[in-house]
Amino acid sequence: MSSEETDVVVVGAGQAGVAMSEHLGAHGIPHIVLERHRIAERWRSERWDSLVANGPAWHDRFPGLEFSGVDPDAFASKEQVADYFCAYAEKIGAPIRCGVEVTSVRRHTGRPGFRVETSQGVVDARFVVSATGPFQRPVIPPVVPAGAVALQIHSSAYRNPGQLPDGAVLVVGAGSSGVQIADELRRSGRRVFLSVGPHDRPPRAYRGRDFCWWLGVLGLWDLQTPPQGAEHVTIAVSGARGGHTVDLRALAADGVHLVGPTMSHENGVLRFAPDLAANIAQGDAGHLALLRAADAYVERNGLELPEEPQAHVLGPDPDCVTHPLAELDLAEAGVSSIVWATGFATDHGWLEVDTFDDRGRPQHSRGVSREPGVYFLGLPWQSRRGSSFIWGVWHDARHVADHIATQRGYLAYATGTPAVVRNNPGGAR
Repeated sequence: MSSEETDVVVVGAGQAGVAMSEHLGAHGIPHIVLERHRIAERWRSERWDSLVANGPAWHDRFPGLEFSGVDPDAFASKEQVADYFCAYAEKIGAPIRCGVEVTSVRRHTGRPGFRVETSQGVVDARFVVSATGPFQRPVIPPVVPAGAVALQIHSSAYRNPGQLPDGAVLVVGAGSSGVQIADELRRSGRRVFLSVGPHDRPPRAYRGRDFCWWLGVLGLWDLQTPPQGAEHVTIAVSGARGGHTVDLRALAADGVHLVGPTMSHENGVLRFAPDLAANIAQGDAGHLALLRAADAYVERNGLELPEEPQAHVLGPDPDCVTHPLAELDLAEAGVSSIVWATGFATDHGWLEVDTFDDRGRPQHSRGVSREPGVYFLGLPWQSRRGSSFIWGVWHDARHVADHIATQRGYLAYATGTPAVVRNNPGGAR
């Protein structure tokens, strides 16, 4: 096998890996980015056909490049997002190697750095950045046994309604993926059940401004820790069809049957938790709280933004909420498919270092792990609420690159070549 050396190996060439490369390059730090597939592969092959970005193009991008051919207030398609990162990588000259899988990373014995084993050889690196993001291993809860319905798939494997066998569909999960897939299936003529758990449901826009803008001016993107109990609460927001506020009552009015969280299965019957109304009420409360905060911001700053009193009117709960199903006989309801929009787990099995807790979760501070020389990028709440979003990961990458540059300065001094150690060496943008 071939062998080489570099200062930094970045694993993954999605949004996190491209951002990391830009900031390392700004510092003049030698590095390579290893990607087992293509740049931004998950946007191309692990999303449904009609997916668009959940934030407008003016917001969901890096500072150094605008989307080509996309109106700033529009929502880029998944292919346009993937093409954007390819264009960005080319713009900054990112040293990305596609088709190279990292199989293991181990610390050297008796000398600094790590041995990075890949499908194409070995790389010796002083630092390693895991930029594989949060969407690594699809999670399907072991609730419904195989064969109970004709097809069970994770939302990452869903492409379009024609992919599913004839019949009704149960979509489990009411985050962005779940509500958009349920809506698409219903519009295709399917009978759809949507299993709704705890969720956050912000307005798509309010008083003429997108919710991304409101979260920014209200300081909510910069929250450093999630509200208690909200570490894994999903966000129901959509850029589909030009962008619209996700309204579960409207979905119900259009024929989507809302049910509670899916709890168990026995003899072809699914049972649901009895907290559907409470989950919707919780989403309502968050929605209304954001509207009130926005109104207060407008008044406090004397802004002339049009009032929207109707946005505060939610309307009555549909019958499926006031009289929720406790159970569902799948065969009797004609359910032939279940789409599990139940999120992902991280998978760092290749990273054989001491920086994980007993549940396999990375231990770090703003991406700097407890294992010296190892870094993470793109994790939810890595430094703030926006960390796993496109723009947020760019800012986190700057912090990680600054930390690596500082450590290189210390190492250079230790080997007899004095270097200036600064908080922001290299002037990263």
